[in-house]
Amino acid sequence: MIFVDMGGRKVPALGFGTWALTGSTCERAVEAALAIGYRHIDTAQAYGNEAEVGRAVARSRAPREELFITTKIWHSNLAPAQVKSTFAESLTQLGMDYVDLLLVHWPNDSVPLKATLDAMAALKASGQVKAIGVSNFTVALMREAVEILKREIVCNQVEYHPLLSQRAVIAYARRHGIAVTAYSPLARGRIGGHPALLPIAKKHGKTVNQIVLRRLVEQDGVAAIPKTASAEHARENFAIFDFALDAADRKAIDALGGNSRIVNPGWAPNWDAA
Repeated sequence: MIFVDMGGRKVPALGFGTWALTGSTCERAVEAALAIGYRHIDTAQAYGNEAEVGRAVARSRAPREELFITTKIWHSNLAPAQVKSTFAESLTQLGMDYVDLLLVHWPNDSVPLKATLDAMAALKASGQVKAIGVSNFTVALMREAVEILKREIVCNQVEYHPLLSQRAVIAYARRHGIAVTAYSPLARGRIGGHPALLPIAKKHGKTVNQIVLRRLVEQDGVAAIPKTASAEHARENFAIFDFALDAADRKAIDALGGNSRIVNPGWAPNWDAA
């Protein structure tokens, strides 16, 4: 396993995402992921599956101290009182005393960011949250968050895959010791047969998805949280630590980097150019 530093804690660079997984499908998927060896699990209020994630974790009997559990405050719940009350609901749903990382899921310019982050900092001070971060933040928003909480911001979770370079966000994050977690790291199935990636996959005896995930997590300060309902695919995604890409491989993968964004809802911020 490769690890990423998040505020002084070593976090598995390969995590398991749960977006769009619900009900028994979610429970089975998370249980399978934990059995495979995943120890970094990502959920959110908006996913509607915190209870399923919590039940799967409880049934797995994996020691809680070995796990890194992330959840997120939805963008309509960012007023301080809502941060406190909805997070309490998240803990109840998860059946846990604390989460390892709490993120602002999306920015909301109708609520002062300082008010939201101060409320999250209070949860951290109480011990219910071990670390604080953000998601879908641009460089300008990251800068604002850092100015408010200094070194408290340990992660920015963003869409990141070979078709979306995120160069500006990653460069700023590295300068400030902030990890970047890539969601939709496989571009939601859009790169599996990419002609530029097939020769690299064949060279290593791996799938395109595996070489893409390997490229992401071998980067300094980058984690990835692929999602799948299939235990077979979860095993495939996890089998990326027995080979290494060479300089030519990395150059070919990085050359795909563009600005092809998949996730862009009406409440999204004004994205950075690259």
